[in-house]
Amino acid sequence: MAAPADSAGALDPRRKRALFRAWHRGTREMDLIMGRYADRAIGTMSDQELAAFEQLLDLPEADVFGWVSGTNEPPAGIDPGLIARLGEFRGFDQH
Repeated sequence: MAAPADSAGALDPRRKRALFRAWHRGTREMDLIMGRYADRAIGTMSDQELAAFEQLLDLPEADVFGWVSGTNEPPAGIDPGLIARLGEFRGFDQH
């Protein structure tokens, strides 16, 4: 899969920053989930989708992992569609 990370020079600074942050979460599991998703989607995200993704990047890894894996429900204010896409991307069953 060709990833926008391969052509990061074509991304605007905000998207480059989000891509870097997605790959540098701290734990390998979250790096793989968030980083691979960002590689695939960052170049085509709308400004609203990017803002929702950046919001997740600001939150504790354990919380985000719990939501993505379906262990915990995300609180109000967290984009449930993004959580579902991340879960599907990583193969977690959300139901």
